[in-house]
Amino acid sequence: MNIAAVAALVGDPARARMLTALMDGRARTAKELAYGAGITPQTASSHLAKLLRAQLLAMERQSRHRYFRLAAPSVGHAVEALMALSPTHARATHPEGPLDGLRLARTCYDHLAGRLGVMVTDAMVRRRLLKPAGREFLLTTPGERFLDRLGVDVGQTRRERRAFARQCLDWSERRAHLAGSLGAALARRCLDLRWVRPVGEERTLALTPQGLRGLRTWFGIEWKR
Repeated sequence: MNIAAVAALVGDPARARMLTALMDGRARTAKELAYGAGITPQTASSHLAKLLRAQLLAMERQSRHRYFRLAAPSVGHAVEALMALSPTHARATHPEGPLDGLRLARTCYDHLAGRLGVMVTDAMVRRRLLKPAGREFLLTTPGERFLDRLGVDVGQTRRERRAFARQCLDWSERRAHLAGSLGAALARRCLDLRWVRPVGEERTLALTPQGLRGLRTWFGIEWKR
């Protein structure tokens, strides 16, 4: 499918909301997606059929239920990039509202995004732990040692059958954050260390007191809302 066709599918507000709801990596039913998108189940079924045909979604059956998820992490990256071009999402100034938490810290499929994701990525680049290279990041030798001390199994992460360290355009910051298997491993470690915790059913993350200390100690980040 060409990029114009994908953009047309994602550009529909209801389909965009459905895709966004799946960007935390979890599968959801058609009823759940319809409710989140503010549309009827019948309309949702039509949208889901189009997204399945375009291979943007995958569907699994369990008993009487059908569960939908993003077909691949690359779909989440594409949605994030298109959202970065949307003036409704990427305004430099905006009123207070429910998107504020997402702008501060969230997951993008399975890695850190929002201001938090970009600040962590920037800190790693400044410290020469990561080096930008086209659409990817290169993990330097000091970077590998740093992550090993933090408790990230870089060797195992490299063996995963997906991109290792890629740049993902952040829709709210409009700059790249770390994605790929390395970005996912770092996000999991932040959750394991209880630096961040999920907020409700959304992709929003909240920084904990341990997280504030961890960001300061490990990345030199002084977090301010």
